[in-house]
Parts: sequence; structure tokens; C-alpha cells
Amino acid sequence: MTGSRINQGIQRFPVALIRDFPDKGFPDADQCLSKKQVLSSAVFLCPLGATVSHETIFIHAGLADKSRKSRWPARLDLLQSCTGLFLAIFMWLHMFFVASILLGESAMWSIAKFFEGYFIFGKAYPWLVSCVVGFVVLVLVAHALMALRKFPVSYQQWRTIRAHTKVMRHGDSTLWIWQVYTGFLMFFLASAHLYQMFVWPQDINPYLSADRIWSDGLWPFYLALLLAVELHGGIGLYRLAVKWGWPNASREALRKVKWILTGFFLVLGLVTLAAYMKIGYEHRTSVGEPYTPTWALEKNEHRGDGQ
Repeated sequence: MTGSRINQGIQRFPVALIRDFPDKGFPDADQCLSKKQVLSSAVFLCPLGATVSHETIFIHAGLADKSRKSRWPARLDLLQSCTGLFLAIFMWLHMFFVASILLGESAMWSIAKFFEGYFIFGKAYPWLVSCVVGFVVLVLVAHALMALRKFPVSYQQWRTIRAHTKVMRHGDSTLWIWQVYTGFLMFFLASAHLYQMFVWPQDINPYLSADRIWSDGLWPFYLALLLAVELHGGIGLYRLAVKWGWPNASREALRKVKWILTGFFLVLGLVTLAAYMKIGYEHRTSVGEPYTPTWALEKNEHRGDGQ
């Protein structure tokens, strides 16, 4: 077979993408090339218009002698999807909680105290927040371990992926590359943020949070975290929808929804960050002094507990 015929008269089936073929529905494969003509690049060739059987794919993949296929890759994919969905929903809820500062210091203080059990037990227990953060950390670690299975493990693999992405100019492949970038950043940024929340939950306060962002100079850190989290989470939800087929919509429609949601939460996050910076600037002469609404001070004085 000449090189021109290979380029013009064949179909290429990457063996690495066997899982993308359905389990049934493959007609006869008599027209396929012989096993001797399998390329070393894990691609086997068939004439245009030829059909490929389920058995033929497994022969060329070297799996014909396997008595049983492992279900663990599918289980790990499902675990990665579930943990990613949980973290994305948590991310959105967390953004709304943090953005409560736009309604005023009292609103943000009330939400923070709610999670500390103040309105249930009559007293704040910051360790309750630490418990929630600890659970989120466990989910994050599980998700990261599952995602690492698909990361390139060598510089050569990374160069190959980049070269293929540039040649194909495939939108979803480019989104995956950006998800890898942002996921790598979140290894460091999200870990540091969750550590702070876990160890010092009592510092989740309108003034103390603003002091941390402005007086401690951490606004670049939170800006980078915002960009990484929103891009990573938005792309992840889009890829989940494509992978599992829900909702039943075209990729173009899903991409539009994805960018609308990403844009909304980025704008909300930037406005919220600016609000904390403004409060921190105004509070720069009283760094370390927490905010407590007047009604809470009067209530504590009436109880005489000094809280």
C-alpha cells in the first residue's frame, strides 16, 4: 500500500479511544487490513467505508486474550465526576456566601455565625466550620487523585499533547488544557485557602477578612484563586455535561451556558473582592478588630457572658 493510498483511502481508529465505541452495532470487518499492518503508533487502518467489529478492535488493542475487563477505570471516572460536581456546587454556594458582604457587614457576619451554630445553640462554635472544611478537603484530595490519572506524566507527553492541540484546534481539547493549568494552580492556592479556614475559622469576619485581603496584602492571592477556581469549575461542569449526556443539549448550547455562568461568577467575584478591599482600606487603622453588629453586642451584654 502506497503512502498516498494510506492518506486518502483509509480510516484511522486510535486504540486508546476504544471506550468511545459502543458495545454493539459493529458490522462485519472483513474489509479491514490484516493484523500485520497495525502501526506502531497504536492506530490501525481500514479502507474508507469499511466497518469495524467489536472483536477486531480488541484484537488490535491487544485485549483479545483478556477474560474479563476491569471495571475500576469506569468506577474511578464516576468518582471523579461525583467529587467534581460536589466541589463545583460548593464553589458556587461559597461564592454567594462570600458575596453577602455586598449586602453589608451585618449580612456577612450573620451568615458566618450561622455556620458556627450561633443562631441554633445561642453561642458560636467555630470548630463546626472546621469540620465542614475538613470534609471539603477530603473530597478535594479524592478528586485530585482521580484527575492525576489523566495528567501527562512526562515532559514528552506534555509536548505531544500541546502539538496535537495546536494542529487540531479542537475547542474541547483546548478547554481540557486550560483545566489542567488551573487544576495545577489550585493544588497550591486552594490548599492554602482551605488551610486558613480550617485552622482559623473564627477569622471569617467582615473586618478580619477585609484586613487579610488589604492590610496583609493577600488580594493578588485571592484574585488568582478566583480566576483559577471559576475557570476550572466552569470547564469541569461543561465536560461533565458532555460526558454524561445531561442535560440533553448540543455542545454549542452547553458552551454558551458554560461561558455565561463563568462570566457571571467572575464578575460577582471581582465585585466582591473589590468590596473587601474597600472595607480593608477603611479599616486599616484598626487591623485585627473584628466586626460585631450592635444588636449582637447588646444581646451579649444583656446575657452578661462577655462574648
